[in-house]
Amino acid sequence: MTFSTTAARLFATATLTFASLSTSIAQAADPIRIGMVAPFSGPLAEYGQRMNNGIKAYIDLHGDTVAGRKVEIITRDTTGPLPDVAKRLAQELLTRDKVDFLVGFGFTPEALAVAPLATQAKKPMLIINAAASNITTKSPYIARVSFTLAQISAPLGEWAAKNGIKTAYTVVSDYAPGIDAESAFKKAFTAHGGQIIDSVRVPLQGPELAPFVQRIKNAKPGAVFVFVPGGEQIIAFMKAFEERGLKADGIKVLLASELPNEVLQAMGEAALSVTVSSQYLESRKSPENAAFRKAYEKVSGGQPPAAYSVAAYDGMAAIYNVAKKLNGKLDGDQAMEVLKGMKLESPRGPITIDPETRDIIQTMHIGAVRRTGNHNAIVEIDKFVDLKDPGKQP
Repeated sequence: MTFSTTAARLFATATLTFASLSTSIAQAADPIRIGMVAPFSGPLAEYGQRMNNGIKAYIDLHGDTVAGRKVEIITRDTTGPLPDVAKRLAQELLTRDKVDFLVGFGFTPEALAVAPLATQAKKPMLIINAAASNITTKSPYIARVSFTLAQISAPLGEWAAKNGIKTAYTVVSDYAPGIDAESAFKKAFTAHGGQIIDSVRVPLQGPELAPFVQRIKNAKPGAVFVFVPGGEQIIAFMKAFEERGLKADGIKVLLASELPNEVLQAMGEAALSVTVSSQYLESRKSPENAAFRKAYEKVSGGQPPAAYSVAAYDGMAAIYNVAKKLNGKLDGDQAMEVLKGMKLESPRGPITIDPETRDIIQTMHIGAVRRTGNHNAIVEIDKFVDLKDPGKQP
């Protein structure tokens, strides 16, 4: 071999090594891009805003860099529960913005519309709020860090039957999560001796609830089980509930809907009829919850968190965990393997991603509303520990 040949080969090897090193450096310099699909405007804008604040709170506490890569959040506004819009926005995030994760999805129709795109792109999709049990079955790349309606409703049914409520009337929104809530509550309530008097499914968008309240009053149940999304619907229901004398009749309200602080306060004294099931109680005493609340109020300008704020915070914890386990080299299939069985210490308590269903295992809290002066607060009266999604169980 001549000197010139040897030199040429050494030069070629050095060039390849330099090129590989340059590629590695470039990849390491690329941010981890997280595409968030949620409503940020319109009547349901607080879902997106509070989820985004949960993400900001996690970054405020843990920094904007993980495994040597910056974290970039790209938000897209669905303006409401519009599956076609959610699908278009997710497609843009995957193809144009080259995101590594999809997160958000305030409502089930959005999540179902986007699921095939996650499968096609082989990108992890974290559900922050959408609550139908079947969502995680629609793509092997979906994991949930929030809750399911069956998971939140079944404990309420069991608790009610075991605590002196013999008859119930159910009112739910007429779409998949509402039907899940109704089915899970009925199954648990009747299994422990309760009787369902009647059931009503109301339109998802802007239902007039007052006529249904009168029907409930005429039926004279021991309690009414309610799931409708959005704070305004709950406030309207409770106003009609009190005005038409159901509170005075001693009828209890078993509530499986989200109950942000401003909604709880707007319900006034009518809230004293309410028992709620929730995966997160703001008053929980733990170092994790104290740190979360402090960071959340900092990024939100003093606004208290909602349950979906905590889910967004935990979604970021899951993503950071994945990035660390994979040393910053993100791959959809490997990321899903890390997510399966992942355990986190959340502000709500210990949570686990079920390795079989990719759904969340967590504690569900039963809370009663107590009133001091003009202020309502939820106080835990019972809990169901390490609860899997009943909607996926026979």
